[in-house]
Amino acid sequence: MSLSPFIEMKNVAFAYGERPILHNINFTIEQGNFAAIMGGSGSGKTTLMRLITGQLHPQQGQVLVEGRDLAQMGAGELYEHRRRMGVLFQHGALFTDLTVFDNVAFPMRELTRLPEAVIRDLVVLKLNAVGLRGVEKLMPSALSGGMARRVALARTIALDPEIMLYDEPFTGLDPISLGVIAHLISRINKALRSTSVMVTHDVGQSLAIVNQVVFLADGEIVFSGTPEAMRRQDSPWVKQFVEGLPNGPVPFRYPAATGLQQDLLGR
Repeated sequence: MSLSPFIEMKNVAFAYGERPILHNINFTIEQGNFAAIMGGSGSGKTTLMRLITGQLHPQQGQVLVEGRDLAQMGAGELYEHRRRMGVLFQHGALFTDLTVFDNVAFPMRELTRLPEAVIRDLVVLKLNAVGLRGVEKLMPSALSGGMARRVALARTIALDPEIMLYDEPFTGLDPISLGVIAHLISRINKALRSTSVMVTHDVGQSLAIVNQVVFLADGEIVFSGTPEAMRRQDSPWVKQFVEGLPNGPVPFRYPAATGLQQDLLGR
């Protein structure tokens, strides 16, 4: 059975001032799918994420969520759109002056009118889901990097969001913590049946848990499809990225205006 489109980019172009970032972007993420957005630094991945949240609007084309154009939404509609989202920020972004309990409870207190007794039970359940029930009273400074990322994940799923956004969730983690976070993200997405988008540089773990890959290079989509199809790609952009090659479409050397001999000898 075909799933319905949930997130759509139609002929999207975006530039920061005179600097073009995205050109003619077209892809669809179906409801319940987990998509990874991959590509080198500066390829436009984070800009795509900001377009999905409605922080940015394209200069050309449309960004649609369930068929609704985000650029046409008023402030109230955008607020409701973002309430449906859970965002796991790079490095977690916990509030350093709040306990673990208060970090996870924060979106519940801000966005709902739930009684504190219910919030307490939900916080315990969310922490239990990431394997950290019992750390409620700790401060973020007392957590390891992997634990902090798991607490941030518990906060992300506090309100069972329909849309999950992950911004480089594996950055800075040791191999064990990385494996744990990847396993939790995969399990939680299946449990919540969320439509999810992950910006990532990590090839191994990401391709194992997503079912769709959108690969950007130089502001354009050079591949969109399944992880299996990506592994078979002969695109030089994809090959260089996946294999970590120092030379390819992304050159090792910056194109200096003058030659080395001229710079050294002043000739």
